[in-house]
Amino acid sequence: MRRAGIIVIPVIIVLILCATSPFIWMIMASFKKNADILNPDRMLLFDPTLKNYISVFTTYSLIKPIMNSILISVISTVVACVFGLPTAYAIARWKMNFFASIILVIRIIPAISYLVPWHIMFAQMKLSGTYTALVLAYTLSSLPLIIWIMIPYFSMIPKELEQSAVIDGSSLIGSFARIVLPLSMPGILTSAILALIFAWNNFLYALVLSGKNTGTLPMAIFNFISYTKIEWGGLMAATVVITLPIIVISLLLQKYVVSGLTAGAVKG
Repeated sequence: MRRAGIIVIPVIIVLILCATSPFIWMIMASFKKNADILNPDRMLLFDPTLKNYISVFTTYSLIKPIMNSILISVISTVVACVFGLPTAYAIARWKMNFFASIILVIRIIPAISYLVPWHIMFAQMKLSGTYTALVLAYTLSSLPLIIWIMIPYFSMIPKELEQSAVIDGSSLIGSFARIVLPLSMPGILTSAILALIFAWNNFLYALVLSGKNTGTLPMAIFNFISYTKIEWGGLMAATVVITLPIIVISLLLQKYVVSGLTAGAVKG
């Protein structure tokens, strides 16, 4: 066991460093000047500055994209859960394997395949560049993910619990709300977090469907890239602002994500 620990521990440390080194470098670069970022000799020894973060919130006005991302991500995640959870429950309870297969196929199809039809449809409906278009696009893309994660969770809940609630006078909707949903909370949190991350980080949908006043944080990255130069310091600072909230949320809810993704892996 000691020999195994001597081998395993260094391997784990190396893997952790490989996984975290890009983020660590990004944080360090956000406190550097452009000249220091491009200078290998100044990789570790440099004079830190907050100029990049100040520029992000003043010159490049990142507040508006932040509010847009929060609004669109939260609303689309909530709407996807409202429609996805009952759908997953119906498929799990009544063994609708055909519909489950259809949802799996929809999930496998690349999301970019829907982009052009959505763009044409939203243009015809006069919704191009609106919050409604982005919310609908993110919701429709998140629905298959939420449904597919929640099906095994609902399948593991004994039917007897719901039958007892019905005998006590509860309706089907009442037993679903009071019994099934609380018992499935780890799976719900997992699917909601993944849907939120998708909406928060999605660039392509925002590029095609957003407008001047509805651009999200990934779209704001374009402001740091021009024909003549790339504002590396501001770009790194903006990237930290984009990724840090998701990393914090994922770390705080890590145990729910792990349990939610492994639901149904072991039976008996």
